[in-house]
Amino acid sequence: MGIRLDHIGIAVNDLQQGAKFWELLGLIPSKETETNEEQGVKILFLSTEQGPTPNIELLEPTGPNTPIGQFINKRGTGIQQLAFEVDDIAQMISHLQSNGIEMIDEIPKTGAGGNKIAFVHPKSTGGVLVELVEK
Repeated sequence: MGIRLDHIGIAVNDLQQGAKFWELLGLIPSKETETNEEQGVKILFLSTEQGPTPNIELLEPTGPNTPIGQFINKRGTGIQQLAFEVDDIAQMISHLQSNGIEMIDEIPKTGAGGNKIAFVHPKSTGGVLVELVEK
């Protein structure tokens, strides 16, 4: 099973404000933002260069009762998750579960860019929310 760091998700109150530092640092913002209604989040990716490098994903909640809205209310802004691209998300979920890992999503759902995503419960990762991504 192939795996690579895909992105680091950072919860922000406002995408433009959140992007300022990263742009000053030299990261390149994606041309457009994306809204994922199912997840209740507006998304902006920033990368160090064009191509398949790990990205920074800024996540602005569309409302206070969304997962990112609740995260910010509880913990404030900051790193919300680490995301790893996998070759076969269903196979990875099965592999993790068969080894006692608790999943938030046992069935993949649609994430940014139409990718399949599933989250691993932080109880099983030492407190880190891990997102699995299949492109």
